[in-house]
Amino acid sequence: MAGEVVGVGLCVMAGLLCLWGGVREARLQARLRRYGVHTEGVVVDQEQAPSDDFLTPVIEFTDQQGRPVRFQPAARGTGLGLDLGTQVPVVHLPEQPETARVFTRKHRRSGIVGLFTGGMLFLGAAVLVMLTR
Repeated sequence: MAGEVVGVGLCVMAGLLCLWGGVREARLQARLRRYGVHTEGVVVDQEQAPSDDFLTPVIEFTDQQGRPVRFQPAARGTGLGLDLGTQVPVVHLPEQPETARVFTRKHRRSGIVGLFTGGMLFLGAAVLVMLTR
């Protein structure tokens, strides 16, 4: 009984955290669409975390002050990779190059969809556990 309560609590917390992240990313993307500075970036490196099976591109672009900025896409995973040397559209908020995102449909949607899907799965699991008690 106590284990179920802890499990349900963790599922609810994880679900809410995913939904919060999705809302936060959706709000940032709305601001980027409305106020963002559009530029071109180039994939200059590929990095692989020890726990990942895929390479994550490192993209470099030049901000409005002429400084080079490097970032990794917020959306990561299989099918989202970009080849070394590929030019990609980039958008960031004025005076905030750290908000940079790859501005392709695939990259814009995958992060939000993944977070909302994860949130719903965790919350659904919590409901299922509660209903099967």
